[in-house]
Amino acid sequence: MGYSYPPSANMTRSAIADFPMPITTAFSTEIKRVSILDEHGSFDESLGKGLIPDPDLLRLYEAMVTCRILDEIAFRLQRSGRMGTYPQNMGQEATSLGASYVLNKDDWMVTCYRENCGLFWRGVPMESILLHWMGDERGNAMPREHFTTPIAVPIGTQMLHATGLAWAAKYRGEKRIAATFFGDGASSEGDFHEACNFAANLEIPVVFVCQNNFWAISSPATVNCSAPTVAQRAIAYGMPTIQVDGNDLFAVVKVMRDATAWVREHGKPHFIEMVTYRLGDHTTADDARRYRDQLEVDKWKGRDPITRIFNYMKSRSLWDDAKEAALRERCEKAANDAVARAEGIVDPQKNEFFDSMYHELPADLVLQRDTRQTHSLGQSESASLTASSSH
Repeated sequence: MGYSYPPSANMTRSAIADFPMPITTAFSTEIKRVSILDEHGSFDESLGKGLIPDPDLLRLYEAMVTCRILDEIAFRLQRSGRMGTYPQNMGQEATSLGASYVLNKDDWMVTCYRENCGLFWRGVPMESILLHWMGDERGNAMPREHFTTPIAVPIGTQMLHATGLAWAAKYRGEKRIAATFFGDGASSEGDFHEACNFAANLEIPVVFVCQNNFWAISSPATVNCSAPTVAQRAIAYGMPTIQVDGNDLFAVVKVMRDATAWVREHGKPHFIEMVTYRLGDHTTADDARRYRDQLEVDKWKGRDPITRIFNYMKSRSLWDDAKEAALRERCEKAANDAVARAEGIVDPQKNEFFDSMYHELPADLVLQRDTRQTHSLGQSESASLTASSSH
């Protein structure tokens, strides 16, 4: 027997007859999970064949190895006092790289701070990332042709930026979309919900990429999200949503390609949950051994995205140990050269603080820059008032 609401006294018999009596399903859905190349070497030909051409796969693998080696070097830089706090990317290289591989060059890529691999693929110099963590703001001056935003350390703010950038593109009649990256913890932030609600209600072309690495610093994902998946949070906003093995480069490319095609066609947002794992500490200021079980870490080391591609290429005779050794030598040189460029950058000029603040510097800031004083602003205003009263 279904439940019914008691009719009010003033309801007509006709209205009572029309009142819905039984329980019906208001909404139902399911969330797909995509995996193509798993940690055991199983490869789904139906989904993966031709997805990434072999020459591209070799380049993508080199990009992941380069990023991993830079992580190792950056860790030593921090420990030797040559750089500030640094968040390693190891274990999560495939998420941003696969997405960057799919995005058009003029699509916006709006990141947080663990997407180095995708940023490097897009053309951002490695020394820019190093400069950021060395405390040099010039590392945040992303060239416009890369269509990337500065690293976002505050949790969740970048999702609003991505939504705004995509909205501006839509307003101008441009074809570009935006993709924004964030962690499982950020999906509990108010900024996440505001960005999703805004993008969905105004039909803004954004791909929301949640990198669920199971830990928001020391808080497990189960504390941040009681639902079985983070992906289902998108359902409340009416977005298409999907979950993918984020350590599977092929699967990441597949779902990202499908999502971006859908967003371009419909001009609406799409949500992707990429299940991955950070193999290192949250940052060099953290000690994950205090809250993570080593057995869990070891399990995820067996799911390493780099190891998967290495084994897959070897199984197809695309790779061997000699090529691996030569590659690592090249990657180490590239990373060390980036360190040399970052540490050898000329000291900034004081004027740069002003010159980089606005596209056109206001007159009051021009005065501050030229006089290196602030009390001259009042003098300037007083002189202006005196001049205007004399007329």
